[in-house]
Amino acid sequence: MSTTQSERLRGLFEPLVSAKELDLEEIEVSRAGRRRVLRVVVDSEDGVELDTCAELSRVIAETLDATDAMGEGEYVLEVSSPGADRPLTEHRHYVRATGRLAKLTLADGGELVARVLGVDDEGLDLEVPGVKGRKPTARRIAFDEIARARVEIEFNRKDKKEEEA
Repeated sequence: MSTTQSERLRGLFEPLVSAKELDLEEIEVSRAGRRRVLRVVVDSEDGVELDTCAELSRVIAETLDATDAMGEGEYVLEVSSPGADRPLTEHRHYVRATGRLAKLTLADGGELVARVLGVDDEGLDLEVPGVKGRKPTARRIAFDEIARARVEIEFNRKDKKEEEA
């Protein structure tokens, strides 16, 4: 997708997404046979419900029908939330991961799996799980020490409602 098309689509979609109190995470145009696929990824502090994606999809489709932003030819529009394995790349992604287990690949080549306890402008406060019965330890990591990060899926994790009960 050309930069100008990307910028134009972002300019069209930002107000629509913001009106639903969502963040526009990604816009991607790719080929699928003869058609193109326009994928719009949105997120929020509380996640995104399926009904919200459907409503936003209708609004985006109407906006695209009223413009020539996608040019000629067929395309398929997909509006979704990011998957559980989406990389953490923005400050707000780390904030949303607070309380979750994350796998960090460090700039020095090391790896670390730890729970995100807090996030500020400089980095993360983490709890590294103890090994072989040892207690967890606290660790501070600056953002510039992180090469890549993503949330680890926990199947046995209690959700906030269970913990409050």
